[in-house]
Amino acid sequence: MSARAVSSIADALTDVLGVRFEETARRPVSGGSINRCFEYRSASGSVFVKVSSASNAAEMLQAEAAGLKALAAADAVRVPRVIVQGRCGEGAYLALEWITLGKATRSSEATLGKQLAWQHRCTRPEFGWDRDNTIGLTPQPNAKCQRWDEFFRERRLRFQLDLAAKSGAPADVLDRGYLLCEHVSAFFTDYSPQPSLLHGDLWAGNWGCDEDGLPVIFDPAVYYGDREADIAMTRLFGGFGAAFYAAYNSTWPLDPGASVRVPLYNLYHVLNHYNLFGGSYLQQAASMIDALLAEVGR
Repeated sequence: MSARAVSSIADALTDVLGVRFEETARRPVSGGSINRCFEYRSASGSVFVKVSSASNAAEMLQAEAAGLKALAAADAVRVPRVIVQGRCGEGAYLALEWITLGKATRSSEATLGKQLAWQHRCTRPEFGWDRDNTIGLTPQPNAKCQRWDEFFRERRLRFQLDLAAKSGAPADVLDRGYLLCEHVSAFFTDYSPQPSLLHGDLWAGNWGCDEDGLPVIFDPAVYYGDREADIAMTRLFGGFGAAFYAAYNSTWPLDPGASVRVPLYNLYHVLNHYNLFGGSYLQQAASMIDALLAEVGR
C-alpha cells in the first residue's frame, strides 16, 4: 500500500491487516545493514519491518517498495509482498510479508537461474527507470536513455567517479577512470543489450529460499539495463553455484562476450563500496580500471 503517516508502525499494520499489532510485541532481527529491522508479531502471523531515521529514508524506502512491486509484476522470482510504507515517530518504515528463509540447495539455485532469466525477459524501450533509487545508501540516478553505453557511462561509472572525487580519491585513479568512461562504447561494438528488468544489487546476501525451497530475492535497486549487469554482480562476492549459471544459460544464453564485460559492470559496485566504506576498495577499483583500459588498448 502507499505511504502513510501514523503514530506507530503497529497502528499502521493493525489498520492495513485488520488484526491487532502491538509495539511491545516486536523483536529486532537481522537483515538490514543500513536499517533497523524488526519482526512484528500478531495472532495471525508476523510481518518484517525496516525502519530508518536517515534524512532521505522515506524516499529510499518508497523506491524500494516500488522496486519490489515491479519485480512482483514480472511474475518470475518471488519477492516479499509490500504491505505498507510510510512515516512514524521513529522515522520512515517499510512493512513486508514475513518469509522464513531456509538454506539454498543446488535445486533452488537452478530455479533462481531459470526464474531470473524469465525476469530479464521483461523489457522496455529505454534504459533506466521511472524514478531514481539507491544502491545501499548511495543515490542511484535512473533518468531514461536510449543508448546503454551512454546510460552506463553517465548514470553509473561517471556518477560514482564524481562521488569518489568528492571523497578525495587520488587524481591518477580518477583520471584513469574518466578515461575509461570515454571508451565504454568499445565494449559494445558488436553487442546491443535489451533494457531488461534488473534486481540491480544481486549479491548472495540479497536472496534466499522460502520454506518450500523456492528462491526469494529482496533489497533491490531496480532499473532496466543490460541483464549481464545482474549476472556480473553474482560473481563479485560469490555465493552462486554452477547450477545457477547453467540454468540461466539454458533458459536464455548470454552473449559470447559477456565475460569481458563482467569487470566493467562490477567496477560500478566496487566504486560504490569505496564511496561507502573506503579502504582497500580504491585499490581494487584502480586495478579493475587499468585492466579494462588495457582491454581497449589504452
